[in-house]
Amino acid sequence: MSLYQKKSFWVLGSIFVLGFTSLFMVRLGLIEKLFFRPRTLAASDIKTPADKEIWMNIFQSNSKIGFSHAGFSTEIDGYRLQETVLMRINTMGMVQDIDLKTRGRLKPDFSLADFDFEIKSGRFKFNVSGSVSGDMLSVRTNSAGTSRRTDITLKAKPYLLPAITAALAAAELNTGDQYTFDIFDPATLGQTPVIVEVMGKEEIEIMGAQTSATKVSLNFKGTSQLAWIGENGEILKEKGILGIRLEKTTREDALRGLAAASSADLTQTASVPSNVMLENLDRLSTLTIEIGGIPYASVQLDGGRQTFKNNILSIAKESMANLSAEIDGKDLRSLEKIFLKPDPFIQSDDQKIQALVQKIIGSETVALEKVRLLVDWVHQNIDKRPVLSLPDALSTLENRKGDCNEHAVLLAALARAAGIPCRIEAGLVYLKGRFYYHAWNLVYLGRWITVDALFGQVPADVSHIRLVTGSPSQQINLMGIIGKIKLRVIDPP
Repeated sequence: MSLYQKKSFWVLGSIFVLGFTSLFMVRLGLIEKLFFRPRTLAASDIKTPADKEIWMNIFQSNSKIGFSHAGFSTEIDGYRLQETVLMRINTMGMVQDIDLKTRGRLKPDFSLADFDFEIKSGRFKFNVSGSVSGDMLSVRTNSAGTSRRTDITLKAKPYLLPAITAALAAAELNTGDQYTFDIFDPATLGQTPVIVEVMGKEEIEIMGAQTSATKVSLNFKGTSQLAWIGENGEILKEKGILGIRLEKTTREDALRGLAAASSADLTQTASVPSNVMLENLDRLSTLTIEIGGIPYASVQLDGGRQTFKNNILSIAKESMANLSAEIDGKDLRSLEKIFLKPDPFIQSDDQKIQALVQKIIGSETVALEKVRLLVDWVHQNIDKRPVLSLPDALSTLENRKGDCNEHAVLLAALARAAGIPCRIEAGLVYLKGRFYYHAWNLVYLGRWITVDALFGQVPADVSHIRLVTGSPSQQINLMGIIGKIKLRVIDPP
């Protein structure tokens, strides 16, 4: 495979999870649990919502790329929500289908009782389920035949957004009203605030007819999405980033087939043009770039090998000299110790992961050489193909393929199992005149060193522009960056 082909498989996971599925994340799709904070609606102000069933076409620009089917029904002890989403996604010329299934059971006050979410694409499958007891949300993830439980302390009663939109649609709303939510995202097991603003009534065309709807704006992490709610509480239309929109339709129209390559290339659409062509990146020791168009406080541009001041970012390639020969866990600070722990996506305590680590590193004792062996193994043994799923180490190991996200989570699991603190970074990397969204790793060898298993780089080249670091939940910060960031390479010219 040529260098160009290898570098073509960036961050389908990041673009998909952070960009594409964000449209579903803020409404009825991916089991987002919402915590209603500064303002609430009295139960007496909300009419009992009627049972409903909604079919929607999903478009990117003017091309249909999928459909969704959602149902809301009344039960004796509350309500039930169900949704299925099928999409056909094009990234770097490869077209894949992705299937999302969501189920949620609500209590009489609309708060969440339990949920189940599943994402499938090809051989990849990831399941998240959970239930609420008091102020605790118990979540169970299932991947590659392995189950893991995580308990999350809730700040307030959790809600599914369809229940909230149904309540809002059944109440008397005024233009300018605002409501704040904390989203729990099963794709990252993290939470992030969302502000919903009622923008007023608007006439829109749906299925060939003019319809009155309430327009609302959903704002989070620096990005904004729009939704139009019908008078009966149905979501009629939505618009999000990357030219994606949903529109209500009939069952027959929704189920009509999709074109073999119906969407524009998402990776290309989200990439950022460069003002110069960069050559021999492996030989560059520094890179200086002017950055604009974004709120700098929302990203992590300064620190480590990156220095950011007055809109100018300087990136220095790290030296491999004077690194710790061995890593003693007892001497690590709290930050480094955090990145030795397993989590639902980085299953470093799994027997398969630990056995593989022993096989790869053998009798090697020098920390840097362990890292080189692990990076080389992932680089050589994971087929570089875009994957439409939630990246986790065990699924990547089982399927032996993935884009940069799969490479990053697997390397993180292997390094942690080897006793080397490792975390994931995400941002942009250069290729053929453009900067593409990408994910890679930091390993701790007495100090943090940037490495890239997809490219087989120790250390990574200076075209890696870090925007976020730490955990998958922090990658959601990229939402406010996509389509807005501007780059101008200053040095080298």
